[in-house]
Amino acid sequence: MFEKIKEYYEQGFWDEARVREAVAKNVITADQFKAITGKGLLGE
Repeated sequence: MFEKIKEYYEQGFWDEARVREAVAKNVITADQFKAITGKGLLGE
C-alpha cells in the first residue's frame, strides 16, 4: 500500500491529512508517512 499511497499523494489525489489517516489505521507506518510527505507526524 505504501507505493500506491505515495503515488496518490504525489499526483494530488490524496492530501497530507488523508495520508495521516492511513497511519492511524495502521496501513502505513510513521516512517513511511515521512517518506511520502517529507514531514514527521508532528509536522517536523
